[in-house]
Amino acid sequence: MKLAVISFTERGSRLNRSVSELLSREGIEVESTALAKYAESAGLSPLTTSLHDWTEKMFESQDALLFIGATGIAVRSIAPFVADKRKDPAVVVMDEKGIFAISLLSGHIGGANELAGKLANLTGAIPVITTATDVNGRFAVDVFAKKQKLWIADMKAAKQVSADVLDEKKIGLVTDFPILGEMPEELELLKGTEPFEGKTGIVIALNETFHPFPCTLHLIPKIVALGLGCRKGKEEAAIEEAVLEALSRNRLSIHSLMGAASVDLKAEEPGILAFCEKYGLDFQTYSAEELSEAEGDFTPSSFVKNVAGVDNVCERSAVLLSDGGKLIQKKAAGNGVTVALAVKEWSVEFE
Repeated sequence: MKLAVISFTERGSRLNRSVSELLSREGIEVESTALAKYAESAGLSPLTTSLHDWTEKMFESQDALLFIGATGIAVRSIAPFVADKRKDPAVVVMDEKGIFAISLLSGHIGGANELAGKLANLTGAIPVITTATDVNGRFAVDVFAKKQKLWIADMKAAKQVSADVLDEKKIGLVTDFPILGEMPEELELLKGTEPFEGKTGIVIALNETFHPFPCTLHLIPKIVALGLGCRKGKEEAAIEEAVLEALSRNRLSIHSLMGAASVDLKAEEPGILAFCEKYGLDFQTYSAEELSEAEGDFTPSSFVKNVAGVDNVCERSAVLLSDGGKLIQKKAAGNGVTVALAVKEWSVEFE
């Protein structure tokens, strides 16, 4: 986690320094700032821009913000930049005496509730959590999705799940994956074809096409590895078309992709890089030697071996990226692009 901390008084800046050191020891990357007249004595970086500009920059670059001072200052600072709970950073406020740690924004998905709890454990502050599911000790679908690294397909449906949980209505659950741990009492495991008295349910799968409930929330695990190969200079549009066609053929959501991979000769391939940037995918490359060590039955090509030094790139790179997962789409070639898909072994885990 990358965290920005800011303080506005002498006492608050001393707390800033102390909290920043404690959080750094927890492995959090902390950027600590204070008003210029208090920064030097506390050993912090001085605020050299307006608070508005600082907040805007931190919203774009940090995972979380910690304001040490009045809640009103934090609210006015972040108000112009609050946009989407799936993207907004966590925001927590501590008073300058360190009595309270208030989860202000992105409590669940952003992790503000968790950060407030961590601050409480480290400093003895009282965590202030106001999200309804936490207050009532109920199943929180957005917290569950974050911990399981699941894509939430529809925030409106997610809100309906939370509303029904708080109204003590059963939530249906349909999944293609094995379940580990004890399932929350708010959920009822179904196959998706039997009658269900409730109107809201969750589907945990790799596609978004099955709607067994009037209000269906799709949660998509990011466990599909994309293996890519292409002719040098192949344009982004052709790569995108090939990938989307392969996903459609296998009834897979684009949000199921955990990343893309290829041989290291393609590390700077413009079309692949542009495609990955467009869809927010990490791009991993492997040497020919690393690819040759992948285990499985792969489609050999003498041409690919002459060019890349290994008989298959896309299938082998998909398997490596998925940590030895199962190939669900062997090499599909067309228009100068090759695509393969492998799925990583995964289970739904409840605590």
